[in-house]
Amino acid sequence: MVLDFKKFPQLLTDRLILRNIENTDVALIHKLRSDETVNAFVGRDNSSTLEKAKDYILKIQNLIQKNECIYWVINLKENKDLMGCVCLWNFDPENEIVEIGYEMLSEFQGKGIMGEALKKVIEYAFEEMKAKIITAFPSSDNNSSVAMLKKLNFEFEENKYNNTHEKVKNLVTFTLRNPHTLKAI
Repeated sequence: MVLDFKKFPQLLTDRLILRNIENTDVALIHKLRSDETVNAFVGRDNSSTLEKAKDYILKIQNLIQKNECIYWVINLKENKDLMGCVCLWNFDPENEIVEIGYEMLSEFQGKGIMGEALKKVIEYAFEEMKAKIITAFPSSDNNSSVAMLKKLNFEFEENKYNNTHEKVKNLVTFTLRNPHTLKAI
């Protein structure tokens, strides 16, 4: 699996730019990390402050520098304001497994934005990183997230894989296998 994010891979879709997180994103990161609806599904408390948002951005930038995660901010091509984010992390290079995580501000949910972003990130994970399996660990209570994963051909799994989430209620495991790898077998 290829884990080298020194040259950050900006991704483009028809409507979206998936870009590197910037220090100027602090107010919107704070807003995202304060969103009660989002937090309920990711097991996070609602105690975000601007200072905590700055610290979070620095943490993410450091993880990217160390090739321990890749984190994209999602915004429309005509507006640089963050609407949500997608990350690949929790890498298991030996088994070529990567976890995908995502969250979106409530006002942008239900518009197909996250599905469009995830398709591009999945393409990146399989084609550029050469991952064999992508895992996702949503709450089963998050019907929209589960439906989106199923629409993207993720399959429910009994196996917990590399799940490290402890605070998410009713956590379930979904996986997507690289179709190019399956053809080679």
